[in-house]
Amino acid sequence: MSMFCYQCQETLGNKGCTVNGICGKKSDVANLQDLLICSLKGLAIFRSTASLEVRKEYAETCNEMDKFIVEKLFATITNANFDRNYFIESIKETIKMREMVKEKVAEMGIKDVKFVDHDAANFTITDENIDEKAAAVGVLATENEDVRSLRELLTYGLKGMAAYADHAMRLGKEMKEIVMFIEKALISTLDDSLSVDEMVAMVMEAGKYSVDAMAVLDAANTESYGHPEITEVNIGVRNNPAILISGHDLKDMEELLEQTKGTGVDVYTHGEMLPANYYPAFKKYDNFVGNYGNAWWKQKEEFESFNGAIILTTNCLVPPKDSYKDRVFTTNEVGFDGIKHIDEAEKGKAKDFSEAIALAKTLPAPTEIETGKIVGGFAHNQVLALADKVVDAVKSGAIKKFVVMAGCDGRHKGRSYYTDFAEALPKDTVILTAGCAKYRYNKLDLGDIGGIPRVLDAGQCNDSYSLVVIALKLKEVFELDDINDLPIAYNIAWYEQKAVTVLLALLYLGVKNIHLGPTLPAFLSPNVINVLVENFNIAGITNVEDDIKNMIG
Repeated sequence: MSMFCYQCQETLGNKGCTVNGICGKKSDVANLQDLLICSLKGLAIFRSTASLEVRKEYAETCNEMDKFIVEKLFATITNANFDRNYFIESIKETIKMREMVKEKVAEMGIKDVKFVDHDAANFTITDENIDEKAAAVGVLATENEDVRSLRELLTYGLKGMAAYADHAMRLGKEMKEIVMFIEKALISTLDDSLSVDEMVAMVMEAGKYSVDAMAVLDAANTESYGHPEITEVNIGVRNNPAILISGHDLKDMEELLEQTKGTGVDVYTHGEMLPANYYPAFKKYDNFVGNYGNAWWKQKEEFESFNGAIILTTNCLVPPKDSYKDRVFTTNEVGFDGIKHIDEAEKGKAKDFSEAIALAKTLPAPTEIETGKIVGGFAHNQVLALADKVVDAVKSGAIKKFVVMAGCDGRHKGRSYYTDFAEALPKDTVILTAGCAKYRYNKLDLGDIGGIPRVLDAGQCNDSYSLVVIALKLKEVFELDDINDLPIAYNIAWYEQKAVTVLLALLYLGVKNIHLGPTLPAFLSPNVINVLVENFNIAGITNVEDDIKNMIG
């Protein structure tokens, strides 16, 4: 095999991609991503020896390294970056940082450095040997299936955690303790002396820091742009040139809206950027039209019909067609060979979107693909404002059950299950959702219960934190001892590593009886699955009729 990757739900045969990735990445890029992870472990070996107090002595450099680590982990997430040169340069820069920190550690007289002799702490690369080295450090380098499974479960959780940390840091939040945990966890994947119980404990600790990362990001978003509020989002188009912005980064959203103001160029969201429509701060822009299209995997058709300029701020990028490739821009950790990239701005300045805006002015208006509105904005602050109404509906029996259908969407044909499941739910159930999984049912006419919509969309995948806050508040209101005593069922769709982060957060909070689909992750070995079943009663999905009986009763 020329590569091995099984980090996403669509991995070949639910076993692993071995020639090219189903996502579109080539084998050399897949291997380089593995080598970048390995080099970050080497950097972590030396950074982890310096306490938080010591790091403050070289704070500016340290802050840049924190940012660097989360960015590079983020870049290895599925459908984020396909650019070979990006990973080569990132590996070289990581090794350069590792050697700089190694010297700093030596200057401080620190001698007890664990894994100082490990290959990750010492390897070097050249243009001639980099591909050979990259092919040698992949997932299968860990031979024991169960150890490999736990290490990859942890690593994928860290990738998602880094993604959320990156967004928060771009809005000015410090994430030092979370980065220090990421380093500790990365190093743990090198430790052959750890028992299975110790590795499981590290995975659970990752759940704790996943909650923390999402909480900090929630604060960063709401402090910057206000609390999401109930919003009717237009899904039609206007007859103006336009830019379509996709991904998750709200800072980019803000700067693009500010720079397109008064230019005659409209802005539409796509995919996971849809929840930007719910924030009060963005509603002041007259050229912010609404949402165009659906989940990320439909972009080849929808980017084609949009006609205008397109900006990808984060994953999920599908390798673009030649017919619209010259209209696409990437930024942040997103990259693809031959696609124009918008660089980060100097500190204190806004990113420059002028090239995308100028291009948009020369292009036709979007082709309309649908009309109407969809409703969202049910993050924790908004739902808690409706708490009395919700509680009364539960007490009266009008609402019998909440069903958490958060997570990811994808191309898998079996994902039509989630549309069918939503349509077949009893009329006295309410769906709580976040992430792009909602595109399977957020345009259905499922009605309401006493004025409460039957689909409550909290926002992006990171806004799954809102669903946790809502559940904990309901637990308090109903004076329950256990979150699992709430009338809440969990039927979660997953695709990539941020969904793994959310899953670990739920497990850390003690949530049980989660159904995960459309397939269980290929990186979970049978023995690790048994641990999750025994401790949390995790299960897969079967068919709509039986699953509704099992989950709803």
